[in-house]
Formats: sequence, structure tokens, C-alpha cells
Amino acid sequence: MLKPLLIEIGVEELPAIALLKELKNIEKKYADVLEKNSLLGEFEFYYTPRRLVIWHREFKTSQDDSVKEFFGAPVTVAFKDGKPTPAANSFAKKCGVALEKISRINKGSKEVLYYKKDVIGRESTELLPNIIETWIKSLDFGKSMRWGDNVESFIRPIRWINVLLGDALIDMELFNVKSTKQTFVHRISNFDAVNISGAKDYFETLEKGGVTLFPELRRENILNDFKRLEKENDIKIEIDDELLNEVIALSENPTALLGSFNEKFLRLPPEVIITSMKEHQRYFSVFKNAKLINKFVVVSNALTSDFSKVIEGNERVLHPRLADGLFFYDNDLKNGLSTTGLEKVAFFRGLGTVANKIEREKKIALNLFDKYTPNNFTKELLERAVSLAKADLMSEMVYEFTELQGLMGGYYALEQGESKEVVTAITEQYLPDGEDSELPSTIMSAIVSMSLKLDTLLGLFSVNQIPTGSRDPFALRRAVNGLIRITWEHNLEFDIVKTLSQLSKEYVEFDLQNLENFFLERVKQYYKVNPSIIEAVLASGERELLAIGKKIEALSIMVESENFAEISSTFKRVANITKDIDLCVDMSVDIKLFEDASEKILYLKYSEILSMKYDSYEEELDALLGLKPQLDKFFDEVMVNAENQAVKNNRKSLIASIYKSILNIADIKEVSV
Repeated sequence: MLKPLLIEIGVEELPAIALLKELKNIEKKYADVLEKNSLLGEFEFYYTPRRLVIWHREFKTSQDDSVKEFFGAPVTVAFKDGKPTPAANSFAKKCGVALEKISRINKGSKEVLYYKKDVIGRESTELLPNIIETWIKSLDFGKSMRWGDNVESFIRPIRWINVLLGDALIDMELFNVKSTKQTFVHRISNFDAVNISGAKDYFETLEKGGVTLFPELRRENILNDFKRLEKENDIKIEIDDELLNEVIALSENPTALLGSFNEKFLRLPPEVIITSMKEHQRYFSVFKNAKLINKFVVVSNALTSDFSKVIEGNERVLHPRLADGLFFYDNDLKNGLSTTGLEKVAFFRGLGTVANKIEREKKIALNLFDKYTPNNFTKELLERAVSLAKADLMSEMVYEFTELQGLMGGYYALEQGESKEVVTAITEQYLPDGEDSELPSTIMSAIVSMSLKLDTLLGLFSVNQIPTGSRDPFALRRAVNGLIRITWEHNLEFDIVKTLSQLSKEYVEFDLQNLENFFLERVKQYYKVNPSIIEAVLASGERELLAIGKKIEALSIMVESENFAEISSTFKRVANITKDIDLCVDMSVDIKLFEDASEKILYLKYSEILSMKYDSYEEELDALLGLKPQLDKFFDEVMVNAENQAVKNNRKSLIASIYKSILNIADIKEVSV
């Protein structure tokens, strides 16, 4: 039998960020508990700041009946001389019956003890209290708290529980709170508990009481308000998805309102205003003609027909925030960019101070300058950029908004007359700072960014701060991803082994192989292609990042072709023939030892391919794999392991030479399709 099931766990206001972090796990954890109790079925999960709600349109009123089978020891072990052994007695005890009830069955080649019993499904009303408690206590919101006489903790105090199967209340207790047929609506509508008769009444009561239960409906309402405000005021509201999700989790009855602030604050860099409004007040920024204006949008949770006081209150709260920002900004401009004090700021234990980090980054930057020999800026400009890059860490603004480091340094550098190249490099030093982040726009910016990332990687590996599992507190994986993206974007060669070996001399000696392996693991994760393609390229011994990317791209195109399976079978045969040959030695081929026309044809075609110049790895690989017809004919007409040792060695050298040329791009035998 099926009935609707409503589960509502009422809480004091949940912190939005903690809720959103656990959101992706909440439904899965509930489904796991249902499955363990043989009650899994379709359900929906809703939330507001004050409640977690599970809704089943149809829920089993009891578990399905089932049959449980027990298999025991072989009969020859369970009985000796016709008498039961401890193995037989313990099996009967496990099954919960007398030994006389135990039967026998053939399992495989043996006769074993066997018992089968019918299991009557338990009523859902018996199981639900434990199911709900197990689910709630499995949720991980980070920090938790205790309240009242509770010895256990939860993210926020639980204030009411409402569990209805059909229209009947499920009697249960959780954190010393007993279930009741009551709920709470929006506080402005009614502060007291409201009685409900059933699920239908529950949803109607929330709606009448000013609670929009469904998160997607709250999102839709907010976005509709945004469109209305944009149309009425000829403005553009910047929709920050992270902030939008947060205000959805913070409100039960959202209404978007337009407020304003004093124009004098527009003297601040736009990022300061945007960050201050977002981080401190959860406001959305407003633009007109692609320019930030002195407006903001706040999403109110109030129930009222007159929002003027709400807008006025938010404007009043924002003013001192922006006034503080302007004070910090003016002070920083007056003081100018200076690294004084960074010699007292620790970077990491064993790696000295931030001032020490700057000096290491300078050496890396100059090394990369010599490597790439750019002609559009000088070493002096590069040194200046690296020297000033961390100076804004001493500014009042970055102390207040750490996420603006680098960006504020760029603004301050511009104000004190630094060159455009230096300003850009300081501003972009942390790029890319995410998977979809922008990249440094110039070679100089790229070198400054690479230097920062390389010093962090080499430094932390040298003091054994190596990421393990999902733990990566210093974002070293992101640093390697950034290096891959930068080298690709700016076409910069970066040999992992040679570069790391050269740069590591400035650090405490450590096993560089660990760092090389770390780079290669990131390469494997970075490229979204058949993993065997990446393995094939790396198996070739290639360790230059740019070439790795180009070879993966070339091999991917080949693998996606219709006839690659046929091609690979031929070249895997080539690989097998050459597996015992040292490809590092010179392999000369003597045409005088050819005994069959197919040998000469293959050799001449291969020689022709070698003599050509290619614009890409794709062209070169295509040409080499184009040897398939000649190779197939060779294998059909020639015995590689000829009786004449000289002929045999000559044929193997020819095949090995071909495979060695392909191996310069990828080890084809590693590719699986």
C-alpha cells in the first residue's frame, strides 16, 4: 500500500554557505538510508533557512515480504558419525531454529546445510523514526553546536518535527524534540506554531503564511524581480550565481529591491565596491552602459506592502562599509606600494618570509626570461613587477579584503606611475585562479604568474607539503593546471624535468621525481580525452608541457577516425616485434640485405616520410600511420625471423626504426579503443 509522506525538520536559521556545501549530499544520504531499509522510492527535497523537507507523493506503508536463505557448512563437516558437530549447532543458532528444522542442499559439488525462512516486511511507521534520525545525523555541515540538555550536536537547534504518513502523525523524538502536527510560517505572518491536518493542508498553510518552500520557485521569483527592476530603471544587474544561491538559501519570501549609495564612493575601484556589497551585505551590483553605478539590489525576506523602510535601512547600513573602503583606499594611495614589513610576514615554516619568496620568484622570473627571450619588455621591468607584486599585502584594503590582493596592487601601481606592463603583471599575477578563470594577457604577466606558481610548488614540495587525497590546502593542483594553461595560451615550451631540475637548486634538496609525478598526474586529469591517449603520449617519454598537449591533440584526432582500430592492430604488431630491441641505439638498415620487393617498398616510403617537414604532430603522425598498407604487405610476404641472422636483424631494424619514429609522438600500443 502507498501513502504520501511528509517529513519536516524545523530549525533555527541555517547558515547558507554551510547548507549549500552539503546540499549535493543531502538527497543521496537520505536515499542510502531508505535503500538500507528496503523502502527506496521517489522523493523530493526542499529547504528554506528554517526547515529541511522531504516529500514522497507515494511511500510504502511497509517493506515488501521477502525470503531469506542461509547456507552453512558442508554436511561432512557438520556431522561426524551421524552426530552434529559445533558447526551444525552454531548454524542452527544463527538461523534461530532447532537443528531439526535445518535441511540440506547441493551447492556446487558439495552438500551443505540450508535454511530458508519467509521474512514479513516491517511497517514503515516502525522504521521511519530511525530512518529520519540516521539521515539527519549523517548530514555534515561543518561546525555544529549543542543546545539545552542535548549531548549530541547539529548545525543549528532543532525546534519542531512534523512527520505525516498520509494524514497520521508518526510519533518520534529527535534531539529531545517530539513530533507534532504543527509547522511554522513566516515570522512576520505568525510567530506561533500553526496546526495542520495533513500534507495538503501543510503546503497551503506555508503558502498562505508567506513561505515559498520550493527553492527553484524562489530563484524564479528573484530573477523575475531582477528583470522588472532592469526594465523600469534602464539598468543591468550583475547576477553572481554564488550570491544568488546564497540569498535563495537565506530567504523564505524573497523580494528584490533597488537601493542607492552616495556617488562619491564611485571613486573607489569597482571591485572594492562590488566585493564590499557582496561579502558584507549580500547585495548585487548594478551597471548602466557597462559601467558600475551608485545603485545596488538587495533581496529582502520581509512581508510587507511598503518596502521603503527596508530600502532605507539597507542604504544606511551600506554607507559606513563604503566609507571604510574609501578611507583604506586613500590611506593606501598616500603610503604608496612598499614591501617594507614583508620581511616580518611568514610565508611557510622552512620557507622563510614573503620577502624571501619574492627573491626566489625573481630568480625564477629571470630564468624564464632567459629561456623565452621576449623582446617586448626588459629584465628591469620584469624585476620591478616581481618586486612590487606582493606589496599590496601590506595595504589596509587587502587586509580587509584578502581576495583583492594583486588587483589592488595593480591599481596602486597605476596611481604611482608604474609602467603599463608592470601594472598588468601585478594585477594578473594570480591568474588563472580557477578552472574557467581568465589567463595572463601578456608574456610578462605570464612569466610573473608562472614564477609565483613554480616557487610555491618547489617550496612546498621541498618541505614535504605534498597534497594527499582530496587535501590540497595550498591549491598546488590548481597551480599546475595554471602552468599548463599558460604555456598553451602563450605557446611557451616548458620541459618539466629540465626546468624543475634547474630551478630546484634554490631549495632544500628533495625528491624531484615526486614533483614530476605530480605534474604528470595533473596532465592526466586536465585533458578530457580517452585516458589511454594521454598514457600513450607520456609513455613516449615526452615531458615538455606544450608538446604533450599538441601530441595529445594530434593522437586524439587519429583515434577518432573510423579506421583507427585497423591501423592500431598493425602498429601494435610492430610494437610487439620491437619490444626486445633497444630503441636508444642507432638502427641502420642495409638495403643490400633486402630479399623481397615489399622490404624495399616499405623502406623507400618510410625514407620519403622522414625526409619531409611537417607543420604539426597531426600531419607527421598521419604520414607515419599511413605506412599501414606497406607494413601489411611486408608482414604478408616476409618472414621477419629469417634463418639468415643478418637479414633477420636488418628487417627488425627497419621495423624498429618505424616504431621509434612513431614513439617520438606516442606509444601506439598503449591506446585502447
